[in-house]
Amino acid sequence: MAKIINPFIVTGKIAPEYFCDRVSESARLVKSVTNGNNLVVISPRRMGKTGLIQFCYDKPEIGKEYYTFFIDILHTSSLREFTYLLGREIYETLLPRSRKMATLFIQTIKSISGKFGFDPITNLPAFNVELGDIERPEYTLDEIFQYLSHADKPCIVAIDEFQQIAKYPEKNIEALLRTHIQRSENSHFIFAGSERHMMQEMFASAARPFYHSADMLELKAIPAEIYIPFIVGHFERRNRSIAAVDVEKVYALFQGHTYYIQKTFNESFADTPEGDECTLETIRAAIDNMIASNDTIFREILSNVPEKQKELLYAIAKEGEAERITSADFIKRHSLTSASSVQSAAKKLLEKDLITEINKVFSVTDRLFAMWINKLYGKNPDF
Repeated sequence: MAKIINPFIVTGKIAPEYFCDRVSESARLVKSVTNGNNLVVISPRRMGKTGLIQFCYDKPEIGKEYYTFFIDILHTSSLREFTYLLGREIYETLLPRSRKMATLFIQTIKSISGKFGFDPITNLPAFNVELGDIERPEYTLDEIFQYLSHADKPCIVAIDEFQQIAKYPEKNIEALLRTHIQRSENSHFIFAGSERHMMQEMFASAARPFYHSADMLELKAIPAEIYIPFIVGHFERRNRSIAAVDVEKVYALFQGHTYYIQKTFNESFADTPEGDECTLETIRAAIDNMIASNDTIFREILSNVPEKQKELLYAIAKEGEAERITSADFIKRHSLTSASSVQSAAKKLLEKDLITEINKVFSVTDRLFAMWINKLYGKNPDF
């Protein structure tokens, strides 16, 4: 008997039948890059940026016509790491697709080509370059861009968590990359980022190199009227049932946050035998497991937050959506010190991306983290 596939995918590539909606967003992304534009995609972390980009990469109008590359630079902290990741991704993506382009890579990237080893089975060069082998990253980066300009197909390069480059210690990284990208006639770029205020500052401030250099796409929550039937339908197609009203509760609890909704139903589906109904108890257990499994990570995050910032973080978590956070009423309600200390704490929490501010309304960026904080103080999710 064929194994029933869990339809709520949380890692790796998502097949089209398990991909929910994003019809207008994927059409916009494809139209933008295939018409020679660069694109900025802004959304909270784990709202589906990566899935959307990979989904569009698989569409024939991109997959057949372009070389596509994707790097996540969240954990990089220097231009050297950025250059290393980009070089490795380009080489490893092209090697199985075009021997000619893989050979050209080694001929063009002269600053590190002497460090390449050979795979004894395929007899092809292997990218076993070490980070330390990139001695002059700006020179190697220049070679990478030269290589892209000589590719025998146009290229699309997606850089996830692009705001990270603003945190590198080297000066003028934005200007350096902007210059390379501006000269790239053969390549188009997708700049994805989750730190909204930083991404907007980079692309909407006239003082920054990337000002007005790309189209903007903000990824919001998938509407409930689309997401709820999608979840109910996948249960029903696999001979299980779930009440739409219960799915709606999860949607509201996570405010439409894609990853946590998918994760909740991934686990709930696994715990619902064929022919049975997925109950509210099953869903509650899945959410409790999720909170518990993130306990160590969340404690680690909190341990690096100073006390004044922590007090404000707790207050915002308690409110869910907090307005007028410097008002006397808010300060008194949460026993905070003063408007000025709230203001400076908010600035730091925004910089760390622990809180998000949209139209003067503040919330904890990670919904599950907010729930964990509240649970820590005896407040269970309203569910």
